[in-house]
Amino acid sequence: MDDDWKRAWQPLMDKVGQLLDDDELRFGPETVERGAVRRFVEPLELDSALHTDPDTARQHGHPDIVAPYTSVWTFLLPRAWTPGGGELYPDEADRDAQPSWSPIGDDVVPGAPPTSSMFGSGISLEFDRPLHIGDRVAAGPRRLLACTPKETRVGRGAFVRFERDVVAESGERVCRMTGEIYLYDPHPEPEEAERV
Repeated sequence: MDDDWKRAWQPLMDKVGQLLDDDELRFGPETVERGAVRRFVEPLELDSALHTDPDTARQHGHPDIVAPYTSVWTFLLPRAWTPGGGELYPDEADRDAQPSWSPIGDDVVPGAPPTSSMFGSGISLEFDRPLHIGDRVAAGPRRLLACTPKETRVGRGAFVRFERDVVAESGERVCRMTGEIYLYDPHPEPEEAERV
């Protein structure tokens, strides 16, 4: 009985090596443009001519300035808020309130048992090339690499690792992303445990 929670992860463990999503591309909302690159590098004081000077970028084999590798999320994630979409933080009284919607909060994993919490536990990106001005990028489907049930200090759940490709509209791969999330149910608070 004590390991029932681990057995609940078996359907997902059986999917290791398979796609978790429909085999389709999910494009980000905008193309890479010069002004967005400028606004990205300014607060970071990222002083590289590859991101600011077209001639320097061309001397290094690029068609124009390039976006920093770390900006891929800026051009890949869906909008966090849209006009007419309602309030993002409707409960202003709670300073720790979660947004009503998040581009990463609905990261559903088919085959996983229901859980109430999740957090990212790792990510890596292997780039084939930087983003160019005019690129529009998309995330491909996730391929499940591992599902490891584990009880941690925060609760019982599983570490789920997957990979996906990020591609330009031309179909050229920009990078391969490997991510890991921990899906879990928190341990009861001490006072809750006493009442049970």
